[in-house]
Amino acid sequence: MTTVPHLLATRAAAEPDRIALIVDGIGSHTAGSLTTGSHTAGSLTVGSWQTRSDAVAHALVRRGLRPGDRVGLLFGSHSWLDYAVCFVGAQKAGGTAVPLPPRAPAAELTRLLDDCDATALVHEDAAAPAPFGGWSATVSELDDSATGVDDGPLDVEVRPGDLAQILYTSGTTGRPKGVAATHANLTHGCGARRRPFAHSRHLAHAFPIGTNAGQVMLITALDARLAVLSPARFTPARFARMIQEYAAGTVFLVPAMAVELLAAGTLDRYDLSSVVLLGSAAAPLPGAVAGKLVAAFPNATIANYYTSTEAAPAQTVMLYDPSRPGSVGRALAGGAVRIAAAGSGEPVPAGETGEVWLRSPTVSRTYYGDAESSREVFRAGWIRMGDLGYLDEDGYLYLVDRDGDLVKSGAFKVSTLRVEEALYEHPDVLEAAVVGRPHPVLGTALAAVVVPRRPVPAEQLREFLLDRLAPHEVPGVIVEADTLPRNAGGKVDKRALVKESTWPT
Repeated sequence: MTTVPHLLATRAAAEPDRIALIVDGIGSHTAGSLTTGSHTAGSLTVGSWQTRSDAVAHALVRRGLRPGDRVGLLFGSHSWLDYAVCFVGAQKAGGTAVPLPPRAPAAELTRLLDDCDATALVHEDAAAPAPFGGWSATVSELDDSATGVDDGPLDVEVRPGDLAQILYTSGTTGRPKGVAATHANLTHGCGARRRPFAHSRHLAHAFPIGTNAGQVMLITALDARLAVLSPARFTPARFARMIQEYAAGTVFLVPAMAVELLAAGTLDRYDLSSVVLLGSAAAPLPGAVAGKLVAAFPNATIANYYTSTEAAPAQTVMLYDPSRPGSVGRALAGGAVRIAAAGSGEPVPAGETGEVWLRSPTVSRTYYGDAESSREVFRAGWIRMGDLGYLDEDGYLYLVDRDGDLVKSGAFKVSTLRVEEALYEHPDVLEAAVVGRPHPVLGTALAAVVVPRRPVPAEQLREFLLDRLAPHEVPGVIVEADTLPRNAGGKVDKRALVKESTWPT
């Protein structure tokens, strides 16, 4: 077991000039800028990451930060480099890094900072600090490494069991909870002789800062030999162009981004032949979308990763298989998956639906300051995922629905994921989400919101679904929308969908 600062120090001593992070599309004023084609990018070498994070750590201690104090980090996706420096800098000072969602309202940011009793807030130079009980500072105020004064490593002991990070959940099923992870949890599997993604020189992604998927990319930048590449702002054309210019061998995205890339029609204009692994994370990848990605990325293996902020690094992985289009795969070595009966937690037979539990291959996470919720979710190395699913005879996991999204309509329980999968098969449907709405007779009735490629009558969609679903699974109401509401991690916010959609009376 190791720590994040030790991982960085080891890599910096061995490969100080190796580029770890690149943000494409930011101005040439950025330190470490480089030019690719007609576009300017900022880059961060491992050595600079080490020096700058040392400077930030010293500055935090001078301002009174003590071991164990929480440090809020407020950065947008264009500031990955500064964020990476401050993330490790806070940990070198013995603190716990708390990534914050940059687009959250000030009141929500204040609530999160107060929830974890943060001592400090570090933010990008252009951001306005949220009001809370501690002090705040910009990156420029903390990072004096450019002055040539080398303070060197800080004399603070950081241990694998120390709290490294508190990451707040997306809040799609309730109020966001702070998920606490130790250094041992974050660095599990790191530092091995065989580095991850060795087939690539560049890994491209567009995950936001403050999400679990984004944090995985940050740790990957510390551990892998490739450079982790992200756009300052995601658009389909910018992302596809970036893949081509850097000849990225590995690409990670969320399903919503995959849908945007396919819908924009830009992929045909770029050479994507360098991509040999395309990973989807943060939400289930519809089978129809995965099939289209296979055609768009001709040399790539399509992989669907299933985990959660609470469960990481436990996960299942599914390499796209047309014979198992709805599966999210099997657990990676060291972890495990089981389907448990509600209440008892006892395993159920293959094919039977129950609660999805994942077992962590290392020390598991917990909810910060919430012992009661922790006891409900974290069970002796197992994590209750909040999803319903089943395992087939070969151990492949299939999700039925989120526990709270399963719709009981009359005498039937209906999986909204199953209905959404069927809607995605229609050629004129770009995106789809299914929810339950109050009904005077059935109690709850199915309703669907679709983002169409071109207008399509609701009755035509229902006829299409009747060829694929049972009659009770076909939504009685189908409405169109320009977009679906999503949280910072790219997941559809179904509570907002119910409130915001224009439903017929």
